[in-house]
Amino acid sequence: MDQPPSPPAHIRRRDPYGERLRKRRASLSPSLLTVADYIDGHRHAVLGKSALEIARETGTSDATVIRAIQMLGFDGLIDLKDTLEAYLGQTDSPSEKMAATTGTLVDDVDSCLDFVLEDQANALAALSSPDNRRNMAQAVSLLASARRIGVFGIGASGIIAAYAARLFLRSGYPSYTLDRTGILLAEQIIQMDGGDVLMMLLHARPHREAMAAIAEAERLSIPVIMIVGKEDTVLLKHAAAHIVIPRARSEHVALHAPTLCCVEALMLGLAGRDKNRTLATIDRLLDVRQQIRPSKR
Repeated sequence: MDQPPSPPAHIRRRDPYGERLRKRRASLSPSLLTVADYIDGHRHAVLGKSALEIARETGTSDATVIRAIQMLGFDGLIDLKDTLEAYLGQTDSPSEKMAATTGTLVDDVDSCLDFVLEDQANALAALSSPDNRRNMAQAVSLLASARRIGVFGIGASGIIAAYAARLFLRSGYPSYTLDRTGILLAEQIIQMDGGDVLMMLLHARPHREAMAAIAEAERLSIPVIMIVGKEDTVLLKHAAAHIVIPRARSEHVALHAPTLCCVEALMLGLAGRDKNRTLATIDRLLDVRQQIRPSKR
Protein backbone atom coordinates (compact mmCIF):
# COMPACT_ATOMS: atom_id res chain seq x y z
CA MET A 1 0.00 0.00 0.00
CA ASP A 2 1.30 3.43 -0.91
CA GLN A 3 2.20 5.75 1.93
CA PRO A 4 0.29 9.06 2.05
CA PRO A 5 2.42 12.01 0.94
CA SER A 6 4.30 13.85 3.68
CA PRO A 7 2.94 17.28 4.55
CA PRO A 8 4.95 20.25 3.28
CA ALA A 9 7.97 21.29 5.34
CA HIS A 10 6.33 24.53 6.46
CA ILE A 11 3.43 22.52 7.94
CA ARG A 12 5.67 19.89 9.62
CA ARG A 13 7.87 22.48 11.30
CA ARG A 14 7.84 22.40 15.11
CA ASP A 15 7.93 25.54 17.21
CA PRO A 16 9.61 24.42 20.48
CA TYR A 17 9.17 27.76 22.21
CA GLY A 18 5.54 28.11 21.21
CA GLU A 19 4.79 24.54 22.34
CA ARG A 20 6.34 25.11 25.78
CA LEU A 21 4.53 28.40 26.23
CA ARG A 22 1.15 26.84 25.38
CA LYS A 23 1.68 23.95 27.82
CA ARG A 24 2.89 26.11 30.71
CA ARG A 25 0.89 29.32 30.18
CA ALA A 26 -1.67 28.52 32.87
CA SER A 27 1.06 27.95 35.47
CA LEU A 28 2.82 31.30 34.92
CA SER A 29 2.23 34.29 37.17
CA PRO A 30 1.26 37.59 35.47
CA SER A 31 4.84 38.94 35.57
CA LEU A 32 6.30 35.71 34.21
CA LEU A 33 3.66 35.61 31.48
CA THR A 34 4.51 39.20 30.53
CA VAL A 35 8.11 38.12 29.93
CA ALA A 36 7.12 34.93 28.11
CA ASP A 37 4.73 36.76 25.76
CA TYR A 38 7.32 39.45 25.06
CA ILE A 39 9.86 36.80 24.04
CA ASP A 40 7.24 35.12 21.85
CA GLY A 41 6.47 38.35 20.02
CA HIS A 42 10.06 39.60 19.68
CA ARG A 43 12.06 36.49 18.88
CA HIS A 44 14.61 38.05 16.55
CA ALA A 45 15.23 40.95 18.91
CA VAL A 46 15.69 38.68 21.93
CA LEU A 47 18.68 37.03 20.24
CA GLY A 48 20.65 40.25 20.76
CA LYS A 49 19.37 41.20 24.22
CA SER A 50 20.59 40.51 27.73
CA ALA A 51 18.28 39.52 30.59
CA LEU A 52 18.55 43.07 31.89
CA GLU A 53 17.50 44.54 28.53
CA ILE A 54 14.51 42.18 28.33
CA ALA A 55 13.61 43.22 31.87
CA ARG A 56 13.63 46.90 30.86
CA GLU A 57 11.39 46.18 27.87
CA THR A 58 8.88 44.26 30.01
CA GLY A 59 8.95 46.41 33.16
CA THR A 60 10.22 43.50 35.25
CA SER A 61 13.58 42.49 36.74
CA ASP A 62 16.38 40.39 35.28
CA ALA A 63 15.66 37.79 37.97
CA THR A 64 12.05 37.60 36.75
CA VAL A 65 13.27 37.17 33.16
CA ILE A 66 15.53 34.26 34.11
CA ARG A 67 12.77 32.73 36.23
CA ALA A 68 10.30 32.92 33.32
CA ILE A 69 12.80 31.28 30.99
CA GLN A 70 13.43 28.47 33.46
CA MET A 71 9.70 27.98 34.10
CA LEU A 72 9.35 27.35 30.36
CA GLY A 73 11.83 24.50 30.64
CA PHE A 74 15.03 26.16 29.42
CA ASP A 75 18.31 25.96 31.33
CA GLY A 76 18.80 29.70 30.95
CA LEU A 77 19.05 32.57 28.48
CA ILE A 78 21.71 30.88 26.33
CA ASP A 79 19.61 27.72 26.01
CA LEU A 80 16.60 29.85 25.05
CA LYS A 81 18.58 31.74 22.40
CA ASP A 82 19.97 28.53 20.93
CA THR A 83 16.42 27.17 20.60
CA LEU A 84 15.06 30.37 19.07
CA GLU A 85 17.98 30.67 16.65
CA ALA A 86 17.52 27.09 15.44
CA TYR A 87 13.82 27.69 14.85
CA LEU A 88 14.31 31.07 13.17
CA GLY A 89 16.97 29.56 10.93
CA GLN A 90 14.31 27.18 9.63
CA THR A 91 11.68 29.85 9.17
CA ASP A 92 14.19 32.05 7.32
CA SER A 93 14.93 29.37 4.72
CA PRO A 94 14.17 30.44 1.12
CA SER A 95 12.41 27.18 0.27
CA GLU A 96 10.06 27.51 3.23
CA LYS A 97 9.25 31.14 2.43
CA MET A 98 8.56 30.26 -1.21
CA ALA A 99 6.30 27.38 -0.17
CA ALA A 100 4.33 29.67 2.14
CA THR A 101 4.08 32.39 -0.52
CA THR A 102 2.96 30.16 -3.38
CA GLY A 103 0.44 28.56 -1.04
CA THR A 104 -1.42 31.88 -0.85
CA LEU A 105 -1.61 32.34 -4.62
CA VAL A 106 -4.12 30.91 -7.05
CA ASP A 107 -2.92 29.56 -10.35
CA ASP A 108 -3.04 32.73 -12.45
CA VAL A 109 -0.90 35.76 -13.16
CA ASP A 110 -3.42 38.19 -11.67
CA SER A 111 -2.98 36.85 -8.14
CA CYS A 112 0.81 37.07 -8.46
CA LEU A 113 0.60 40.64 -9.72
CA ASP A 114 -1.80 41.58 -6.92
CA PHE A 115 0.54 40.07 -4.32
CA VAL A 116 3.50 42.08 -5.64
CA LEU A 117 1.56 45.32 -6.02
CA GLU A 118 0.06 45.12 -2.54
CA ASP A 119 3.45 44.37 -0.97
CA GLN A 120 5.17 47.21 -2.83
CA ALA A 121 2.37 49.68 -2.10
CA ASN A 122 2.56 48.98 1.63
CA ALA A 123 6.33 49.28 1.68
CA LEU A 124 6.46 52.49 -0.36
CA ALA A 125 3.75 54.07 1.77
CA ALA A 126 5.91 53.33 4.82
CA LEU A 127 9.00 54.69 3.06
CA SER A 128 7.25 58.02 2.48
CA SER A 129 6.11 58.37 6.10
CA PRO A 130 7.11 61.55 8.00
CA ASP A 131 9.52 59.58 10.23
CA ASN A 132 11.29 58.02 7.26
CA ARG A 133 11.48 61.37 5.46
CA ARG A 134 13.24 62.89 8.48
CA ASN A 135 15.49 59.86 8.83
CA MET A 136 16.40 59.91 5.13
CA ALA A 137 17.40 63.58 5.42
CA GLN A 138 19.62 62.65 8.35
CA ALA A 139 21.10 59.74 6.37
CA VAL A 140 21.89 61.98 3.38
CA SER A 141 23.62 64.45 5.69
CA LEU A 142 25.80 61.68 7.13
CA LEU A 143 26.60 60.22 3.70
CA ALA A 144 27.51 63.66 2.32
CA SER A 145 30.08 64.13 5.10
CA ALA A 146 31.78 60.78 4.53
CA ARG A 147 35.30 60.37 3.24
CA ARG A 148 34.07 57.10 1.73
CA ILE A 149 30.81 55.15 1.93
CA GLY A 150 30.81 51.46 2.77
CA VAL A 151 27.63 49.60 1.80
CA PHE A 152 26.92 46.33 3.62
CA GLY A 153 24.54 43.65 2.36
CA ILE A 154 24.69 39.88 2.00
CA GLY A 155 22.62 37.47 -0.04
CA ALA A 156 20.13 39.26 -2.27
CA SER A 157 20.88 42.46 -0.36
CA GLY A 158 24.49 42.14 -1.51
CA ILE A 159 23.38 42.74 -5.09
CA ILE A 160 21.59 45.91 -4.00
CA ALA A 161 24.61 46.94 -1.91
CA ALA A 162 26.86 46.70 -4.99
CA TYR A 163 24.34 48.74 -7.00
CA ALA A 164 24.17 51.36 -4.24
CA ALA A 165 27.96 51.68 -4.07
CA ARG A 166 28.04 52.14 -7.85
CA LEU A 167 25.36 54.85 -7.70
CA PHE A 168 27.17 56.74 -4.94
CA LEU A 169 30.49 56.48 -6.79
CA ARG A 170 28.95 57.83 -10.01
CA SER A 171 27.54 60.73 -8.00
CA GLY A 172 30.99 61.71 -6.78
CA TYR A 173 31.13 59.87 -3.45
CA PRO A 174 33.87 57.18 -3.21
CA SER A 175 32.20 53.94 -2.13
CA TYR A 176 32.93 50.26 -1.61
CA THR A 177 30.89 47.14 -0.91
CA LEU A 178 30.85 44.68 2.00
CA ASP A 179 28.92 41.77 0.52
CA ARG A 180 30.79 38.57 1.34
CA THR A 181 29.85 35.97 3.95
CA GLY A 182 31.85 34.02 6.50
CA ILE A 183 35.55 34.74 6.93
CA LEU A 184 35.79 36.24 3.43
CA LEU A 185 33.95 39.28 4.80
CA ALA A 186 36.98 40.03 7.01
CA GLU A 187 38.99 41.15 3.97
CA GLN A 188 36.29 43.72 3.16
CA ILE A 189 35.83 44.85 6.74
CA ILE A 190 39.50 45.82 7.07
CA GLN A 191 38.97 48.36 4.27
CA MET A 192 36.95 50.47 6.68
CA ASP A 193 38.73 53.50 8.07
CA GLY A 194 38.08 56.62 10.08
CA GLY A 195 36.01 59.21 8.25
CA ASP A 196 33.92 56.58 6.44
CA VAL A 197 30.18 56.08 6.88
CA LEU A 198 28.72 52.57 6.82
CA MET A 199 25.29 51.96 5.30
CA MET A 200 23.79 48.55 6.09
CA LEU A 201 20.95 46.76 4.30
CA LEU A 202 19.49 44.46 6.94
CA HIS A 203 16.33 42.59 7.88
CA ALA A 204 16.13 42.42 11.68
CA ARG A 205 18.33 39.54 12.75
CA PRO A 206 21.70 40.34 14.37
CA HIS A 207 23.70 37.73 12.42
CA ARG A 208 27.46 37.34 12.81
CA GLU A 209 28.44 39.17 9.62
CA ALA A 210 26.38 42.22 10.54
CA MET A 211 27.68 42.30 14.11
CA ALA A 212 31.31 41.99 12.93
CA ALA A 213 30.88 44.99 10.60
CA ILE A 214 29.15 46.97 13.34
CA ALA A 215 31.91 46.15 15.84
CA GLU A 216 34.58 47.46 13.45
CA ALA A 217 32.52 50.58 12.71
CA GLU A 218 32.22 51.28 16.43
CA ARG A 219 35.94 50.68 16.96
CA LEU A 220 36.69 53.28 14.27
CA SER A 221 33.87 55.66 15.39
CA ILE A 222 32.21 55.26 11.97
CA PRO A 223 28.52 56.30 11.89
CA VAL A 224 26.18 53.50 10.83
CA ILE A 225 23.05 54.04 8.73
CA MET A 226 20.66 51.10 8.72
CA ILE A 227 17.91 50.27 6.26
CA VAL A 228 15.89 47.63 8.11
CA GLY A 229 12.72 45.65 7.65
CA LYS A 230 11.22 46.32 11.06
CA GLU A 231 11.49 48.84 13.88
CA ASP A 232 11.65 46.19 16.57
CA THR A 233 15.25 45.04 16.22
CA VAL A 234 18.16 45.25 18.62
CA LEU A 235 20.35 46.33 15.68
CA LEU A 236 18.97 49.87 15.82
CA LYS A 237 20.78 50.65 19.07
CA HIS A 238 23.95 50.74 16.92
CA ALA A 239 22.51 53.10 14.28
CA ALA A 240 23.21 56.81 13.93
CA ALA A 241 20.28 56.94 11.49
CA HIS A 242 17.81 54.35 10.27
CA ILE A 243 15.09 53.89 7.68
CA VAL A 244 12.37 51.27 8.15
CA ILE A 245 10.97 49.56 5.05
CA PRO A 246 8.53 46.78 6.04
CA ARG A 247 9.15 43.58 4.15
CA ALA A 248 6.52 41.03 3.16
CA ARG A 249 5.06 39.01 6.03
CA SER A 250 7.94 37.23 7.76
CA GLU A 251 6.90 33.81 6.44
CA HIS A 252 6.68 35.02 2.82
CA VAL A 253 9.29 35.68 0.16
CA ALA A 254 10.86 39.12 0.62
CA LEU A 255 10.64 41.49 -2.34
CA HIS A 256 13.43 44.02 -2.78
CA ALA A 257 12.06 46.79 -5.02
CA PRO A 258 11.32 49.17 -2.10
CA THR A 259 14.94 48.89 -0.91
CA LEU A 260 16.08 49.81 -4.42
CA CYS A 261 13.75 52.83 -4.34
CA CYS A 262 15.24 53.90 -1.02
CA VAL A 263 18.80 53.56 -2.32
CA GLU A 264 17.98 55.57 -5.44
CA ALA A 265 16.31 58.28 -3.34
CA LEU A 266 19.43 58.53 -1.18
CA MET A 267 21.58 58.81 -4.32
CA LEU A 268 19.44 61.65 -5.65
CA GLY A 269 19.60 63.31 -2.26
CA LEU A 270 23.39 63.25 -2.41
CA ALA A 271 23.42 64.47 -6.02
CA GLY A 272 21.12 67.37 -5.16
CA ARG A 273 23.20 68.31 -2.15
CA ASP A 274 26.33 68.96 -4.23
CA LYS A 275 25.33 69.22 -7.90
CA ASN A 276 28.75 70.42 -9.09
CA ARG A 277 30.50 67.45 -7.51
CA THR A 278 28.10 65.00 -9.12
CA LEU A 279 28.23 66.61 -12.56
CA ALA A 280 32.02 66.81 -12.49
CA THR A 281 32.24 63.11 -11.64
CA ILE A 282 29.86 62.14 -14.45
CA ASP A 283 31.83 64.29 -16.93
CA ARG A 284 35.05 62.58 -15.85
CA LEU A 285 33.36 59.18 -16.18
CA LEU A 286 32.34 60.01 -19.75
CA ASP A 287 35.90 61.11 -20.58
CA VAL A 288 37.33 57.81 -19.34
CA ARG A 289 34.67 55.84 -21.19
CA GLN A 290 35.61 57.63 -24.39
CA GLN A 291 39.22 56.48 -23.95
CA ILE A 292 38.05 52.88 -23.56
CA ARG A 293 35.71 52.80 -26.54
CA PRO A 294 37.31 51.98 -29.88
CA SER A 295 37.73 55.05 -32.06
CA LYS A 296 35.46 55.32 -35.09
CA ARG A 297 37.12 55.37 -38.46
